[in-house]
Amino acid sequence: MNTLKFITAGNVDDGKSTLIGRLLYDSDSIHTDQLGVLQKQTKQDDVDIDLSLITDGLRAEREQGITIDVAYKYFSTLKRKFIIADAPGHEQYTRNMITGASNSDLIIILVDARKGITTQTKRHSSLGSLMGIKKAIIAINKIDLVDYSEDVFNDIKTGYEDIKGNLNFDEIIYIPVSALKGDNVVSKSEFTPWYNGDTLLSTLEHIELESGENTSARFQVQWVIRPKDDEYHDYRGYAGKVLTGTYEVGDKVTILPANIETEIVKLEKHTATINKAVAGDNIVIHLADNIDISRGDSIVKSSDLPQSGNSLSSWICWLDNQPLQLGKTYLLQHRFKTVRVKVQAINKKWDVNQWLFNEADGIKLNDIAQIAIKTNQPLTYDAFEQNSKSGNAILVDETTYNTVGALMFL
Repeated sequence: MNTLKFITAGNVDDGKSTLIGRLLYDSDSIHTDQLGVLQKQTKQDDVDIDLSLITDGLRAEREQGITIDVAYKYFSTLKRKFIIADAPGHEQYTRNMITGASNSDLIIILVDARKGITTQTKRHSSLGSLMGIKKAIIAINKIDLVDYSEDVFNDIKTGYEDIKGNLNFDEIIYIPVSALKGDNVVSKSEFTPWYNGDTLLSTLEHIELESGENTSARFQVQWVIRPKDDEYHDYRGYAGKVLTGTYEVGDKVTILPANIETEIVKLEKHTATINKAVAGDNIVIHLADNIDISRGDSIVKSSDLPQSGNSLSSWICWLDNQPLQLGKTYLLQHRFKTVRVKVQAINKKWDVNQWLFNEADGIKLNDIAQIAIKTNQPLTYDAFEQNSKSGNAILVDETTYNTVGALMFL
């Protein structure tokens, strides 16, 4: 049973939290004791349970009636497991949405049937597209408030079709729903006989995802294992996780950044010897030659080398309250590899609302821009668009150790 990770996004008060609550409630994914607590906390007299409380776990959120943090929920049906990220709708929480979208396979974009496509609809769509999400569901919510109008549904669908050319989604599905009343969320609605598609839950259960299997073999050393005891006197293994691709005994590999070629002579997984390792496996690699290899070094197939160098370009989403300082030294954390870097230039800043690039002399909280970076030692990486697993990193302030930027290499 595979797992689908998806994020919900939309304008404030479009009903994201209520939609997730409806999914969980109608699919019997809420424990009985939770239901009792939610019933007591529900303030509306005309409803049994305020479904939005299921995801809005922070007290500040409940008092304001909005979602501030990224709330994660887990549930499963007989067909699939799910991880939901409920992202904030406000523009000033762009960094939160970037966080939630970074590990999502699919995005649900809520559109209020009364308001249609808005600037925030475009913003959330473009952010999801930027983060490499390929599947999108446009949930046209509050369809009950427009008398279940097919014309309203079709108008919004046409409006979104007009802008999708600016996005990188390879599949877009439109569903009319009422999160509050449950229409087409888990069960088909009798009030939309004109809609022939699946419910939201059924769509989530059956949508086909790309395997995500990047053929480029990428492995970064997390730990060098040298017991140096009598039983394992000559043992030298390199432990870590296969990010993408496969590794087999006999593969010709190159150690980066040293650029030394050798051969895999043994693979171990959970102390057992194996002949082949695939993406997601935590393994120990043994090599034919004794090479000076450290934590953070990469072991890749010699026939398919990644990019490597001291100068690189990257998208950045700025996460810190203090603005970026050109020329200041930051720490770049690329999984287990840490290098010191300086941001040399801001090439252009993205106006995410207008879908325009502008010149900029500074980057502040929630800004998204393309920057030029110089590292103090060679970095091994892929372009994020080609291999997201090895194409991302974080920027850390070396004085406060705050994570200040999310990077997606170009």
